[in-house]
Amino acid sequence: MNNNVKALLATTALFFSCQAFAGSGCAFEDKQDGLIATCSEEKQEVILTGLVEAQTMVTELADFTQGYKEYQVDTAAITPLKNLKEPTEIVVIIGTWCPDCHRETPRLIRIMEEINNPNIKVTYIGVDRAKSDPQGLAAQYEFTRIPTIIVSQQGEELGRIIERPETSLEIDLAKILN
Repeated sequence: MNNNVKALLATTALFFSCQAFAGSGCAFEDKQDGLIATCSEEKQEVILTGLVEAQTMVTELADFTQGYKEYQVDTAAITPLKNLKEPTEIVVIIGTWCPDCHRETPRLIRIMEEINNPNIKVTYIGVDRAKSDPQGLAAQYEFTRIPTIIVSQQGEELGRIIERPETSLEIDLAKILN
């Protein structure tokens, strides 16, 4: 049998076997192109956009909860941050769908809790896969990759951590604020 015919038969069999599951609670999404539809149940991701609370991420999103619970803060490295007197703003642009954000955001949340400095304000802005949010909050910042952690004082940007720290979040933040 010709390889093209074999491929066509295999694809057809796969297509119809996928369709058989459509009535079993697997709702296929509307307006899909191509031979095989994607089952919505396979896409169990949550995309939060706009202002996102740290506690929402670490209590309601499994990918964030585990990293949050497991991360051990380098307490020696954050000592300078605990004593920071200058009002500091940290804006974190994240995607709740992004693996790098799953890794770094829970760590940052743990670090900020450990620092517990009222002079440091952290704002989390969630973006969709197009890296935008309905309120246009993220559009105020020039960024291409996430997470992007932007550190500012007196309205002036001091530095950024993009996707992953060079050394660790604690040490990189201390360097930026030194």
